[in-house]
This record gives sequence, C-alpha cells and structure tokens, in this order.
Amino acid sequence: MASYIARRLLLLIPTLWAIITINFFIAQIAPGGPVDQAIADMQGLGGGAVSRISGDAVAKTGEGQGRSSGSKYRGARGLDPQVIAEIEKRFGFDKPIGTRYFEMLKNYASFNFGESLFKGRSVLSLISERMSVSISLGLWSTLIIYLVSIPLGIKKAVKNGSRFDLWTSTAIILLHAIPAFLFAVLLIVLFSGGSFLKIFPLRGLFSSGFETFSTAGKIADYLWHIFLPVLSITIGGFASLTMLTKNSFLDEIHKQYVFTARAKGLCEKAILIKHVFRNAMLIVVAGFPSAFVSMFFTGSLLIEVIFSLEGLGLLGYEAVLQRDYPVIFATLYIFTLIGLLLSLLSDLLYTVIDPRIDFEGRKA
Repeated sequence: MASYIARRLLLLIPTLWAIITINFFIAQIAPGGPVDQAIADMQGLGGGAVSRISGDAVAKTGEGQGRSSGSKYRGARGLDPQVIAEIEKRFGFDKPIGTRYFEMLKNYASFNFGESLFKGRSVLSLISERMSVSISLGLWSTLIIYLVSIPLGIKKAVKNGSRFDLWTSTAIILLHAIPAFLFAVLLIVLFSGGSFLKIFPLRGLFSSGFETFSTAGKIADYLWHIFLPVLSITIGGFASLTMLTKNSFLDEIHKQYVFTARAKGLCEKAILIKHVFRNAMLIVVAGFPSAFVSMFFTGSLLIEVIFSLEGLGLLGYEAVLQRDYPVIFATLYIFTLIGLLLSLLSDLLYTVIDPRIDFEGRKA
C-alpha cells in the first residue's frame, strides 16, 4: 500500500501541471483580461475593478487624448501608449507569455501565488482568510448529508416498498426540488428577523467580540451563526446519496451470495453488516471526492452571498468577473489538489471497507 500511495502522490504532479497549463493558455487568449478591465475602469466603463496606476501615468492620459494608441486592447483608443505600458507592467503583461507561464510554474511549486491584481493583497492571505467559511459550510454539510443519507438509504433498502420507503422518498424528492438559495431566503424570513422570529444572526460567521468569549461561548456562537447556512445547503442534498445507497444495497441484497448466507442460517443483521455493507458502500465511497469538492466550493456560492459569508466560492466568482488571474489560478490549483487528495483518500477507504481490495498489485 505504501508504494501505491507514493505512486498516486507522484501522479499529482503531472495532473496539476496539465490542468494549470491548459487553463493558463485558455485565459491568456480569452478577451477581456485584467488590462482590458483596468482600461475600461479608467474610461468609466468598468465593472468595479480598481486599477492602481501611478498618478503620473494617469496624467499622461490627457496628453494622449484625440489620437489612437494603436493598442491591441479594446477600449484603449485615446489613451497614451505609455499609459497602456504602465498598466501592462502593473499586471505583469509586459513580459512574453512564455516567461509568465514558467514564472507561474516556478512560484506554484513553492505555493507562492503572488498578489491579487485588484485587491492589493497576497493571494495566499485572501485564500487563508476565506478558507474557514468554506471549510465550515462544506465539511458540516457533507458530514450531515452522509450521516443521514447512508443510514436512511440502508433502511429504505431493507424496507423496500413499505410505507416508510414511500413517504421518505416523497419527502426527500420534495426537499430536493427546493433550490438551496430559495430555502435560505425562507429561513431568513422566518428565523433571522424577517417577518417572524429573530433567533439566528443574519450575516457573518462570528459575533463581534468573538475573541473575548470563553471556549464554550466561541463554539456556541460559531454553531449559532453556521446553523442556517448549513441547513440551507443540506436540505436538498439528501436525495441523490440516499437513493444511491438504497439502490446499491438493493442490488447487493438480491445477489446469490446473500441467498447462500441465508441458507446457512445467518440472521439478516449479520448478512447486512458482514457481507452486504462492504460491497454496497464501495459505490458510495467512490463519489465522496466529487461530492465534497462540489459542496465545499461551488455549492455554497449563493449561500455565501445570501448570508454575507466571504468564502472561497465568492472569492473565485469575484476573481472571474475581474479577470484576477492570480486568484483564479490559485483557487483552481488548490481545488484540484484537494480533489486529487480526496480521490486518494477514497481509495484508502476502499481497503478499510473491504480488506480484500489490494491496490498494491495494481498500477496507479
């Protein structure tokens, strides 16, 4: 197993390189890059991106009015070429694309993601600052969904066709049909000072003065703030995993080895735990990495906006709008790395659930 883990870890390097390389060159040829954003902002047409250009360069804009700069950037007409050059230097676009690419690879190898083009801070500090929100939403939501869906799916498989199976299927399908953001708004109206009760806070992950609270007080305050956002995400997330677990167990229950175990006199509980469980759970475990990454980042974007939580999903969305390439590539790099590590974790869970599985003899 140690050699298999080592091979999988080594495989991370070319995988990360391929993903970053493809996205880097796609982003470079796509129109509307950070230089275009800064130019549009100077012309009063930008979408909120702030271009930090020296006062001398801005002053030269007036000198260049009335003549075309001959620039390759859209909206640059009337701007002095020296102003364009200053903007390019500011964003690092004064260097050839190959130089920028190899500098990025060198920096990313040491987790040096540079500075945000528009926020004036290091990318690593931005990500670490917002990581707590995304970890809170993703970890708690995934944990709750798995802890509820797996036992529920097993019980539905055992009681297939019963009233319990019917009404639970109806309930989870109805909950799945409710969009998470709409349910979040409903919770705010009902419990966060809308038209009814004011039980839970409306925004943020912590209360003011959180540092002065006792340990128990900090835990209580944290759970108080995170309850509604996590509930909004999880409420519609039970359906797919519950039905996957149920169908997986049903498929195993009707296999020949189960009938053989019954013929030998084993009780249903022993058959379910010792034989069916480890085979049926393999397909559930296989979907864990994608489910966690999706819940961790993309699934929480609207929830972050509604509850005023500044997480990685919102950071990535803002970076795409502003063409903040360092933030885009850094979040992509981290998301991919986490996904690949979770995929390796899934393989290790396979061996825990079913010790008969041996990855040692397989190629990575």
